[in-house]
Amino acid sequence: MVTGSLTLTEGTATSREDWRSAYASRLRLTDLLVIAAVVITTQVVWFGFDRRLAVTSGWLPAGVQESILSIVVIVAWFSILSLYSSRGDRIIGTGSSEYRVVVDASFRLFGLFALVAFLFQIEFSRGYFVIAFPAGTVALVLGRWVWRKWLSVHRARGEYSAQVVLVGSVASVLHTARELKRQPQAGYHVIGACVPDSRRGSLLPGSSIPVVGGVEEVLKAMQRLSADTVIITSSDDLPADRIRELSWSLEPGRQHLVVAPSLTDIGGPRIHTRPVSGLPLIHVEMPRYEGFKRYQKRAFDILSSSALIAVLSPVLLVLALAVRFTSPGAVLFRQKRVGLNGSSFYMLKFRSMVNDAEALLATLELRDRAEGNSILFKMKDDPRITPIGKILRRFSLDELPQLFNVFIGNMSLVGPRPPLQKEVELYETHVHRRFLMKPGITGLWQVSGRSDLSWEDSVRLDLYYVENWSMINDFVILLKTAKAVVSSSGAY
Repeated sequence: MVTGSLTLTEGTATSREDWRSAYASRLRLTDLLVIAAVVITTQVVWFGFDRRLAVTSGWLPAGVQESILSIVVIVAWFSILSLYSSRGDRIIGTGSSEYRVVVDASFRLFGLFALVAFLFQIEFSRGYFVIAFPAGTVALVLGRWVWRKWLSVHRARGEYSAQVVLVGSVASVLHTARELKRQPQAGYHVIGACVPDSRRGSLLPGSSIPVVGGVEEVLKAMQRLSADTVIITSSDDLPADRIRELSWSLEPGRQHLVVAPSLTDIGGPRIHTRPVSGLPLIHVEMPRYEGFKRYQKRAFDILSSSALIAVLSPVLLVLALAVRFTSPGAVLFRQKRVGLNGSSFYMLKFRSMVNDAEALLATLELRDRAEGNSILFKMKDDPRITPIGKILRRFSLDELPQLFNVFIGNMSLVGPRPPLQKEVELYETHVHRRFLMKPGITGLWQVSGRSDLSWEDSVRLDLYYVENWSMINDFVILLKTAKAVVSSSGAY
């Protein structure tokens, strides 16, 4: 049984919490400066433009009334961000929750001001609020984004993170450690593990994580390592009563208990927790790909692809001429790929290789294959690529004709990578779930490393996309695609 309580020195407890309070203080200062700058600038610009639009109660000079109104807005806006816990360590650093809370709190305050003005018949300048609140909300989100980038750099080094001890079977601990390592920006830095039949001082197989005790020595291990978070990865050796006693032994507000279920690659919106008789049941919604969601995606693809084709038509013409007059052969390269529900289609590209590239492929496959990828053939400095082809691939311009694939319905702007039939023949059964959605010109695989990815990571990203698709995620991927194209990481 897990018994006893944990007593730490004041210095240890303080140092452990310093990063949380320090980071929250930075956010508070930035929020205050951003809100004050936006509100004061709006006051000067708007009321200076037209003095007749000032508050018209008449009991104070207009300039004083404007200043009082601005001070009230600044104080209320700053306070509501604190009230909504927008600087809490559980939402900062990763995911959309932090941004969503900032936006929600800001527009609730806007609604509150509108309601007060209506109930008490106060004549506020509508233009002042119409400018200040949207502009301030955007500026706050940008400020949080900048701080998040700073935090991600430090968390990649194990700083500004929860110091974690993992508890469970060796297999489950290793699995959880790998998943946490994929996203250091989430803020969980693993410093030790407690596993059954442990050999203290040894390392978990294939990792650098030290074994710091058995599952019954969690509290002692946390004290020894100054850890502030324990994550239970499996309950085979920790029955419910033992986990409950462990939670009672942790310091409220300073130490945290996290239970990691054996689920991975599940998007947040699909997870719902429902307590029943003190038992936290986790409901996972199954992905659905019919009805309005499918029509919504198709409508977006048609509108976007047609608009892009119209806008980029001069670029398409110039690239076609460049391919035609710099190397012999066809302008477009048509290749058979596998799409929705396993159906075949011809994917279009600007030709970036010599005319007999397919005939030379067998020789190259025997000689070289992309590192860490046993199914996809990608070769750096491929001798088949033409000079103009290197430029096209460098900026992904060779993929622009796929906009026509999107328009006619073979592909989507965002989706899993379109595979060759010979690749599909090597798939394991679970990989076929990627065919539940149309392949995309871009996707998680492109914004996460493209050809530099291992086969396992490519599959994981494609399946994550299919299982957790949403239009918001599509927009985010499209924005990240522009950055990936400019950086050209993995493009060869």
